[in-house]
Amino acid sequence: MNILIIDGNEREASDKYTKMGMDTQYEIYKKVLKKFSPNNYNISILHPAFNDDYLPLGVSLDDFDGVAWTGSLLNIYDMSPSIINQIELAKNLFTKKNKIFGSCWGLQVLVTAAGGKIRKNPKGLEAVVAKEITINDDGINHAMYKGKSKVFDAFCWHYDETETLPSNTKLLASNKKSDVQSITFDIDESSVWAVQYHPEFDPTWIAGLMQQREEILLEEKIFSEKKFFEEELEFFLNIKNSQNKKNEDKYKDLIDLNNHTLELYNWIQQLKN
Repeated sequence: MNILIIDGNEREASDKYTKMGMDTQYEIYKKVLKKFSPNNYNISILHPAFNDDYLPLGVSLDDFDGVAWTGSLLNIYDMSPSIINQIELAKNLFTKKNKIFGSCWGLQVLVTAAGGKIRKNPKGLEAVVAKEITINDDGINHAMYKGKSKVFDAFCWHYDETETLPSNTKLLASNKKSDVQSITFDIDESSVWAVQYHPEFDPTWIAGLMQQREEILLEEKIFSEKKFFEEELEFFLNIKNSQNKKNEDKYKDLIDLNNHTLELYNWIQQLKN
């Protein structure tokens, strides 16, 4: 079984993570998929955002049973060459008989390639935690959410949201910040599951992201005061040593990694079918 991870970031964005001692977005994705994948799953990574000739010699898109699309710092409506590359890749993948999972930017690329539209969210940045994501009736009956609580929190970071869904799309979950938090649709030969949040992120990685983007978080009023930013950062950095039961209850959906990554686990199970 072969799984392809598509890195949505340009090289400079990935370098920022590496310089801070963090995993890149594709590396953290790979770790999560490896956790859920049998040993005979082969994982490959493509970088269409900074490499026009991104498909290695001798490798075909027909070789993959599942495709996972990472987040990115890009905004789809900018339509730069690195973005257009990814949209065209998505359209090509739709013609293959595979199963695709997209997180955040991944959702936005897949929606755009399938004929939908992404816009800047008029409600502003949704960052660190997407709160009270609520699964609707279609979501409750969908395999993506098998075993998931009907209302949950998830790690996130996005300025943009879906304005228009592709035809035949089922909306699975929403919250007050973004009507479209998860979707599914079939197109050509492919089946797509996509979420606007990041089930692949973990507390340590999100803490690194908070450190990298502290100024943005405070400017955007994600935290009303710096002390609240520092409290949340400290908790995510030191979960194993935390004695704060109140915070453990508050962040229960985020620190239980089996629960937080359940959408990806369920997707991996679908690859076997």
